[in-house]
Amino acid sequence: MLLRLGVKIRVDDTIVMELIDYHHAETLYQLVKQNRQHLREWLPWVDHMRTVEDFRKYINSSKQRYASQLEMGYVILEKHVMIGRIGLYNIDQHNKNASIGYWIDKDHMGKGIITRCCKVIIDEGFARLKLNRIEIRAATANLKSQAIPERLGLKREGIIRQGEFVNNQFVDLFVYSMLRKEWEDFYVHSGK
Repeated sequence: MLLRLGVKIRVDDTIVMELIDYHHAETLYQLVKQNRQHLREWLPWVDHMRTVEDFRKYINSSKQRYASQLEMGYVILEKHVMIGRIGLYNIDQHNKNASIGYWIDKDHMGKGIITRCCKVIIDEGFARLKLNRIEIRAATANLKSQAIPERLGLKREGIIRQGEFVNNQFVDLFVYSMLRKEWEDFYVHSGK
């Protein structure tokens, strides 16, 4: 099954997700640079992304993973201005599962943007990619990130102890998941 879901996915009247491409490198670099302190608290890759070239290399590998049907990575645009990233990662076509990852500019936090984008990604994953399971992982101390899967109806399954190395320490991660049947019952049949 090909991942061809479109270069742009409209979330609502102001928010669009656009498949990541080389022309995003400079803007991504600037956005991470402006949000470095905010992002590095929970994201292990931030300290390794120091130049526009780092972002070009990342985009190149993201495009390769997309071509191999392992990832769908998007930038989030609000009124044509980049404000964050989201994607469906570690796509496993055989086992029909994948993970969602995301981050957003500090000034756009608390507006429900990531929640709305995740909802669209979940719908795409189940309806178009025919996945059976989608998960989100969030550090046990990252309450803001945990709120997103909880609002979307994902179930907290457990903890991956010391599952990620961030800021020179290991952090525990909650694992949240939604199964296709739960999505159908909650979103499709209820009309939400």
